Amino acid sequence: MTRKQKRSIVIFGALGTLAVAVALVLTALSEQVTFFRTPSDLVNVMPNESSRVRLGGVVVEGSVDSSSGDGVTFAVEDANAALKVRYAGILPDLFREGQGIVAEGIMGPDGTFSADTVLAKHDETYMPREVADSLKEQGYWKGDETQ
Repeated sequence: MTRKQKRSIVIFGALGTLAVAVALVLTALSEQVTFFRTPSDLVNVMPNESSRVRLGGVVVEGSVDSSSGDGVTFAVEDANAALKVRYAGILPDLFREGQGIVAEGIMGPDGTFSADTVLAKHDETYMPREVADSLKEQGYWKGDETQ
């Protein structure tokens, strides 16, 4: 066997080992992926009860109810649909009605989202200057003119 053939065998062996390692990592990570959905997505296409989902939207004004002893319930909406969320835990400090949130959990058979994690989104008024300038040129800018 020549030196060139030995080198080719080593290179192809290393590439094969690398391909197997990448395939194993991707397979392991695909089981841990949690998809981000809006209330419209979940209302239109119900996920199976065992799949974890991240729900994102705005908390509906007047929907927060903490009177039940088993946690808090509230509704999350987007432009087209609203979804009832049940959460047993301490809500973040930034959580309030009319504020954007992300909740992670599973969809119940009754159409209620059972969250085990709730994250409040920060204020979204910051925008890079290039994007703001582009929106101003197109006439879509609704922010502060001093930015």
